[in-house]
Amino acid sequence: MGASETRQQIVEVADRLFYERGFDATSFADIAAAAGLSRGNFYYHFKTKDEILDAVIARRVADTLNMLDAWQQSTSSPVDRVRSFVHILIANRTKLMVFGCPVGTLCTELAKLDHIARADAAALFTLFRDWLRRQFTELGREADADALALHVLMRSQGVATLAAAFRDEAFIRREVADLDAWVLAQSRGAPNSNAQQLA
Repeated sequence: MGASETRQQIVEVADRLFYERGFDATSFADIAAAAGLSRGNFYYHFKTKDEILDAVIARRVADTLNMLDAWQQSTSSPVDRVRSFVHILIANRTKLMVFGCPVGTLCTELAKLDHIARADAAALFTLFRDWLRRQFTELGREADADALALHVLMRSQGVATLAAAFRDEAFIRREVADLDAWVLAQSRGAPNSNAQQLA
C-alpha cells in the first residue's frame, strides 16, 4: 500500500472511530490499531490527533459536497432534492439510533471542548443550510428560504438526537413522513411568517 492509500486508510478509520467513540475518547493507539499500522508508520503520516481531525473534517466536507451535487443532478425538482436530504434519516437510521448524527455529535463535542476546529466542523451544517436555502429559493420562497432551511436542519437534528436516545425506528419513520408532508406544503406556498407557523 502506498503512502497516499495509507493516509486515506488512517483518515477513514479515524472518521469512523470519532463518530462511534467520540474525538476525545479516541487515541492515536486506537486509530493505529484499527488501521493495522505500527506507531512508526502512523506517525509518518500524522504527528497529532488535531491533524487527523482536520483531515477527517476535510473528508466529510468533500463527501458532503459530492452528496449534495449528486442530489442536485438527480432531479430538476427542488422538493425532491429537499426530500433526499430528509430521507438520509431513513437511510442512516441504524447508525443514528446507536451513535446519533455524525455532524451534530462532532460539533457538540468540539464545542464542549472549545476546540479550535469547532468552526470547521460547523461548516458542514453551513453547507447543508446554504444548499437547502437554494432549494427553497427555487421553490419561490426566497423571502423565507433561510428560515425554512434552518427549520429542516433543526427537525432533522432533533430526530437524530431522539433516535439515539430512544432507538425507535418507528419514530424516525413517522417524523420523516411528517417532514415530507411539510416540505411538500412549502411548495404550495404555505405561509411561514413566524416560527410558530414553521412548526
